[in-house]
Amino acid sequence: MIHIYTDGACKGNPGKGGWGVYWKDLDSKEHEHFGGENATTNNRMEMTAVIFALETVKQPKKIYTDSQYVFKGITEWLKGWKQKNWVNSQKKPVLNRDLWEKIDLLVQNSLDTEFFWVKAHNGDPGNEKADWLANKGVELLKN
Repeated sequence: MIHIYTDGACKGNPGKGGWGVYWKDLDSKEHEHFGGENATTNNRMEMTAVIFALETVKQPKKIYTDSQYVFKGITEWLKGWKQKNWVNSQKKPVLNRDLWEKIDLLVQNSLDTEFFWVKAHNGDPGNEKADWLANKGVELLKN
């Protein structure tokens, strides 16, 4: 089982954003990936990191996020949103529907994938590394 840490960062919301993904494979080789986007939100960057992880790692995996929005979206809210034709509990259209639909499809087609929430900036080495990578993604856009 591969343990993957994902994170997003944004300077301004919307603003310049970055995402980061970190894991060690079964041979303990470290993998660090990051990217950035202009005029985005923190939630979109958090979701982009999860999408990258789902698209890239084909083995059974545990994905760790420090985003309650992403964690609850995947584990609690997604099923209801689909049943209610992408309307949330406030009777408004679900934000980031494009990314939620992509995550939903990827989860349905991935091997044994579990999601876990971790507290941000709490000393978890994987989460700290993903946070550092997400901020590195933001730095790509400063030029």
